Amino acid sequence: MKLVAVLMGGWSAEREVSLSSGTGVAAALRDAGYEVKEIDVGRDLPALLAALEPRPDVVFNALHGRGGEDGHIQAILDILNLPYTHSPMLASSLAMDKPMAKELFRAAGLPVVEGRIASRAELVEGKVFEAPYIVKPTNEGSSVGIIIIREGQNRPIEAHEVKDQMLVERFIPGRELTVAVMGDRALPPIEIVAHGSWYDYESKYAIGGSEHICPAPVPAIILQQLEDIALAAHRALGCRGVSRADFRYDDSKGEPGQLYLLEVNTQPGMTPTSLVPDAAKAVGISYGALVSWMVENATCDA
Repeated sequence: MKLVAVLMGGWSAEREVSLSSGTGVAAALRDAGYEVKEIDVGRDLPALLAALEPRPDVVFNALHGRGGEDGHIQAILDILNLPYTHSPMLASSLAMDKPMAKELFRAAGLPVVEGRIASRAELVEGKVFEAPYIVKPTNEGSSVGIIIIREGQNRPIEAHEVKDQMLVERFIPGRELTVAVMGDRALPPIEIVAHGSWYDYESKYAIGGSEHICPAPVPAIILQQLEDIALAAHRALGCRGVSRADFRYDDSKGEPGQLYLLEVNTQPGMTPTSLVPDAAKAVGISYGALVSWMVENATCDA
């Protein structure tokens, strides 16, 4: 019987999401016949090393956000020669750095949104971009810290709302789509219909906060493009295991519309409201089968 250590918690803004993912993963792995040890990861490295004794056969990385999704924990596990789920150190680091990831996507010929880095001073002064636009942290997930400046709004941005540097992108009208990649295959694209004003943190994780339509009701040519772009982005970053690519689909001028790749998540959520389990379910892969596949395909760069 394989011993699987499930890493969860962490210290990022996504700690509660990670705890939810980790709890679900641990329960599913136990049901699938694995021996499971749950580890709430903190900043104390000796404590983590102690918790990883006895040595597990595999580490399931259920951490989200900084520390768990940006290459740090991956580097530690590589040094320890412990196989782990999801992407390796470099891919994790690149994907978490949104401006760098955009450059790699652009170099690969993938459709990205026009944008630039802006300082806190520029943002407070205003007019960093023609409205409507979006201001987002360069290295956060789960819609943490996002500000939308809508057309005609021109509201001032307060210094406390932003970091020293932020990514500013043109706001793309239309629909929210996402595609999970599982190894070398793309799972069916999903359209996300938020029940709030937009797909924010509450819409992502509150029960009933959003509706997931799978497969997304878009033309067949767009479905194919979604899968092709998601796979190309996964490969451009050097991802492994499961990732998820997020898109905006501008159909405001009719069908077929224009796709824009926003980002790739190397540690997509595994909570009761998460997207990847829904995409897997659409092709007959249960939650338990999905996490078991991730464990059996775990590796490291030792």
